[in-house]
Amino acid sequence: QVHLAESGGDSVQAGGSLKLTCRVSPYSNSNVYAWFRQTVGRDREGVALLYPGSGATYYGDFVEGRFRISQDYARSSVYLQMDNLQPEDTAMYYCAATFWTRVDRASWLLPSKYGYWGQGTQVTVSS
Repeated sequence: QVHLAESGGDSVQAGGSLKLTCRVSPYSNSNVYAWFRQTVGRDREGVALLYPGSGATYYGDFVEGRFRISQDYARSSVYLQMDNLQPEDTAMYYCAATFWTRVDRASWLLPSKYGYWGQGTQVTVSS
């Protein structure tokens, strides 16, 4: 079992920044860690993926260089730095984990691949 807990969501104006934190227990290189987001009436969409061992990262097409996923192994944490936030970024942001062999560069965007989820943290961006 993996427990994940997000924090850092807030209300900001367009153009602002936020850094989200996902505390992970246990933190393991055997898993990959991802950020997803979801709004009412829309499917959950992949934001970013991290392979802890190699440091490899992947991003959803909409990110366009504005977001960065990172880790701090000593703090058992995964982060999502979000810059130049726009109203369309408003969503509940979730972190997720799965065993590393269950995803690849094509399938990581599918929420069904992940067995462990946090409760989410709300990001609201006003125009």
